[in-house]
Amino acid sequence: MTDPEPTPDRLAAFLHHLAHERRLSAHTLSNYRRDLTRLHAWLADSEQSSWEQLDQQKIRAYVARRRRSGISGKTLQRELSALRSFYRYLLREGVLDQNPAAGIRAPKAARKLPPTLDADQLCSLLDQPDDDPLMRRDTAMIELLYSFGLRLAELVAIDVRDMNTGSTVLEITGKGAKTRRVPVGRRAIEAIDRWLQVRGDYAQPDQPALFVSRRGNRIHPRTVQQRLRRWALARGATRHLHPHLLRHSFASHLLESSGDLRAVQELLGHSDIGTTQVYTHLDFQHLAQVYDQAHPRARRKDSREL
Repeated sequence: MTDPEPTPDRLAAFLHHLAHERRLSAHTLSNYRRDLTRLHAWLADSEQSSWEQLDQQKIRAYVARRRRSGISGKTLQRELSALRSFYRYLLREGVLDQNPAAGIRAPKAARKLPPTLDADQLCSLLDQPDDDPLMRRDTAMIELLYSFGLRLAELVAIDVRDMNTGSTVLEITGKGAKTRRVPVGRRAIEAIDRWLQVRGDYAQPDQPALFVSRRGNRIHPRTVQQRLRRWALARGATRHLHPHLLRHSFASHLLESSGDLRAVQELLGHSDIGTTQVYTHLDFQHLAQVYDQAHPRARRKDSREL
């Protein structure tokens, strides 16, 4: 085992490892930093100022304290996952010889079904004309987000060279620098072509990004979120539109039509099929609704028939 280093240095080294070796997104890095900094502050308050002094009993006490303060099981699961990853890193570096967070589980969180959009309503919004150049860009972004369930970070990372002329397949780099190949639908290709006709009026010289801002740089994720809201309002949408809503809608609509959970898992880039299985609950809700409305043994009898 190596000599102990100050805790902030350990955490900084771990975050550097996540950013440059595992290439996690800025959002995920922020979660790791916040969760581990909070735990370290608790250690300091408890006069346990180093990670080496943390054991399973203390971790369970921390989880119980957070739970009593009203923290959800889902948040605690994320915090424990961050802690386990941190200790795996310390084991790899030879700082520790055991992982005190291994085997500790948070209280089960109630799994909420992700919201989705109505397919017909979304298609009617996408089919409206967009003569404004930046609206062309926004429509192309939405077509890609909905065509195969892209994450926001995956969308803004796409370069022009990734869209090979005539190709209907796009290679995406997702979480943990994992790549996957996804098919691009005809409508998405048409929307991208329309955007490419005017992209040169905005893009800075040698700017590789497919989607650029008004200033010509790679579009920022926050700008995408703002533009999606504006796009939806301009077309008369009745609800707030955001990238993850399009991802959820893609998954549930495809699963509802195909029933192929493995294919949906591949397209979404989920490493664990359990993550994808939440959409089977959405599919079951749809099937249950159809059954209740259509099956003669499920329909309630009208009181006039009695």
